[in-house]
Amino acid sequence: MSVTIARNKKAFYDYEILETLEVGIELKGSEVKSVRLGRINLKDSFVRIIKGEAFLLGAHISYLDSVNPHFKPNETRDRKLLLHRKQIDKWLGCVMQNGLTIAALSVYLNDKNRIKIQIALAKGKTLHDKRESIKRKEADREARAAIKRYG
Repeated sequence: MSVTIARNKKAFYDYEILETLEVGIELKGSEVKSVRLGRINLKDSFVRIIKGEAFLLGAHISYLDSVNPHFKPNETRDRKLLLHRKQIDKWLGCVMQNGLTIAALSVYLNDKNRIKIQIALAKGKTLHDKRESIKRKEADREARAAIKRYG
């Protein structure tokens, strides 16, 4: 029963998703309110593990107009993700050995009304794979339209 706030559609197009994980995110006070209002963009965001900690890079959280202009946070700052040490070590091993990447897929509110991010261990698609996925989506769309028209 989670409420999705934002999705990264580009990640589903560019990457083949291998494994997903729900993680918390460290936000400042005004950023929490902005995220709850849906003022977040994950389009070019990714996760990088730096010195044994996971960070979300490239995510854009717009500040609120009601925030004091002297204390406006940096909208694209690096935000720390909250993972267990074993999870970080496991995913870092996959990234280093297999050449995979970690992408942010979506931001949502969980059952306890906390902001969570779904991240994924992903493998980059080739141009051929991208074209194939587009063809598959169009075929599914046409099939649904035919079923709707003819019963």
